[in-house]
This record gives sequence, structure tokens and C-alpha cells, in this order.
Amino acid sequence: MLPIDPTRFLADLHALRRFGASGVGKGVIRPAYSDADIAARVWLDERMAEAGLSVHVDPVGSVFGLSNPRSLLLGSHTDSQPEGGWLDGALGVIAGLEIARAAQEAGGPPVSVVSFQDEEGRFGVTTGSAVWSGQVQFEEADALTDSNGVTFGAARALMPGRSEEFVDPARFTGFLEMHVEQGPVLDREGDAIGVVEAIVGIRDMKITFEGDQNHAGTTPMQLRKDAFQALSAFNALISDRFTNVVTPTTVWTIGHVSVHPNASSIVPGRVTFSMQWRDGDADRLSRMEAIIRKSAEDVASRGGFELSFGPLLGLDPVDMDPALRKGLEDAACDEVSERWRVMPSGALHDATNVARLMPVAMCFVPSIGGISHAFEEDTDEADLVNGLRVLARAVAALG
Repeated sequence: MLPIDPTRFLADLHALRRFGASGVGKGVIRPAYSDADIAARVWLDERMAEAGLSVHVDPVGSVFGLSNPRSLLLGSHTDSQPEGGWLDGALGVIAGLEIARAAQEAGGPPVSVVSFQDEEGRFGVTTGSAVWSGQVQFEEADALTDSNGVTFGAARALMPGRSEEFVDPARFTGFLEMHVEQGPVLDREGDAIGVVEAIVGIRDMKITFEGDQNHAGTTPMQLRKDAFQALSAFNALISDRFTNVVTPTTVWTIGHVSVHPNASSIVPGRVTFSMQWRDGDADRLSRMEAIIRKSAEDVASRGGFELSFGPLLGLDPVDMDPALRKGLEDAACDEVSERWRVMPSGALHDATNVARLMPVAMCFVPSIGGISHAFEEDTDEADLVNGLRVLARAVAALG
């Protein structure tokens, strides 16, 4: 077993949450390339260097702490949602840092660490690891925009110390990512660890309906081309058409809506919204896409709206590597006895992209109340340490 220091691990985890602290519980506001995100990554650079790792900031701002020679790679991300939890992503990075530091102190095995940039999707879907893995081309990523029209290329230029070169994936033997579950299962069932069997796939795109902007008091209802009503009709239509296609574990979300001109006395002339759907079956994701596109076209045709689709972003479902997964399962048996389970991940993670480059595996710790992507996100510190011990034991065995 590596000589990990749980007190040092927890101190670093709490130190990281000071960057972008929301003032509400332990919540953070640390979106990709924000001042808080950049400051957190500079702090992480320093901690990696103190641990004896060679720091490399790649062209998109992902921060690597590299060991020599060829090594396992641990980590996750440190950016957050606009209203984010303190553990989402950060847990995997700081656990990786503590294990890499302990491995340096013990003389091996070699362990490297990464904090990928923009996992939370300010610009795309897990953008930093998507570019590194080749899932998204660098030039294509630079053209992506956030909800305020800022491009990825302009935002990444703010990140100091960027190299012109990406880290060669061949220097790593595999990738392990620890994360909070972001769901209720472990907390509800009293389990300490979840070993992930597979990560669901995701699709995400923007859809725009354009109608006629007009006076809200003088335009009769039957003569309106209200773009927001197009969205409402679309939402009802896909819910009906999905009925014989989806399963109880399939999810879909309209999470961001922009109404123009967004005034109470004006019939909306344009609405742009995000459409996201997730499932463990790639064929089902494709069938849902066809329903979404056809439903939008039907709504536009019936109501006389102009319709446009943004680029389709997404990742296919990914199975975990059997050997790395067994390492985590054996470690969970040793550390928490029978208080662990095998489970799927309904949330997207950087491991999905990294699987294009090398074997990957993941483990979860409980989320209190199943809450994540919120200031209230939390995990008991004893469970955080359990996760650290399981990951460290697996790393020591896998070498």
C-alpha cells in the first residue's frame, strides 16, 4: 500500500474549493477559463511541482503533472458548472495528486496526474480531453462558442504557461478516474464505493426556431408566430414520440433556453435552446436524434417557423477496461469489504474520451442525497478517504 496521507489529501481538497468559492455552503463558481479556474490551475501547477512531477500545460490549458518513465495517469477536471459542487472533478484530481506524491515518496510505481480543461462543457462536451483524444479537431474546437458568444480559441488564450505541444498519450499505460457518483444509488443503499462498468453515451446540439417578433397586446393569438410556443410544442411532441424508443434509464434535457428579445410585452421572435440526450446504447441515441430532427421540422412546417440546427456534439457509450476494473474491484473488496457495487455511469466523464487512447476505468464515492451540479453537493469525508484508499491500493497493484 502506498503511504498516502488522508489529512494532506483533505487539506488540498479544501484549499482548491477556495478558488471560486460561492459563499453558499461548499459550492464553487469556477467555469472553464474564468479567473477562478485559471488561478486554481496555477495553484495546481505549484502543487504538482512540489510533489516532484514535471508540469506540462497543453495548448487548451489541461494541466499535466508527469512522472517518468511510462506511468498510469490519474485525474479528472477542476472546472465547474456555473453553480457547481466542490467535489465534481476536483476529487479525482486531488486524489491523483496525493497518490502521485505518495508514489514519489515511496520510490514508485510511477504515477502521473491531469486536470482536463472544460469538462463541464462551457464550449462543448468535455472539450479539453476531446481535443487531446482526437474526438474533436483543434481547429473545430477553437470555433466553438459559449452562451455569450465567446469562442473557445479566445478563452484558451487567457490560460498562462500553455505549451504548443500536446502530451504524447503513449507515455501512459492507462487512465483511472475517481469521481463523486452524482446520483443517489450509493448513498441510498449504504455502499461506500461504486466500480463503473460503462459510461453512457451523450448527444448535444442547439436548435433555433424563428418566428415573428410583434406586440404582445395587439397581435391576435391565431395570427402569432411565437417562437417560444414552437419550443413548447416541440417539447411535447418529442416526449410523445420517444415513448416506444427509450428505456427507464434514458434521459433527455432542454437545459438552456435563450428567448429573443426576452421582453414581457413582445411576442418572442426567436428561441434557441440546448437539446441533450443520454443512453447506454449508441443505436438508441441515433434513433432519438432522428425523432428530434423530424419533430422540429414538423413543428416548423406546421407553424411557419424558420428552423436551424447547430453542430451535433457527443460521445458514444464506453465500456471500462476489464483489467483496470478488476484492480479497482479487488481494492474495493480489501478496503470496504462488501460495501461496494458494480454500476453504470449516467454522467459523462473525461474517461470517455481518454478511452480512445488507452485503457480506462472509474470508481465512485457516494453523493449525499444524490445531489451534484449544485452548491449543496457534498460527500462525507470518511467516504472521500475510502475512495482515496481504494484508488491507491489499485494503483499499487496495477503498477
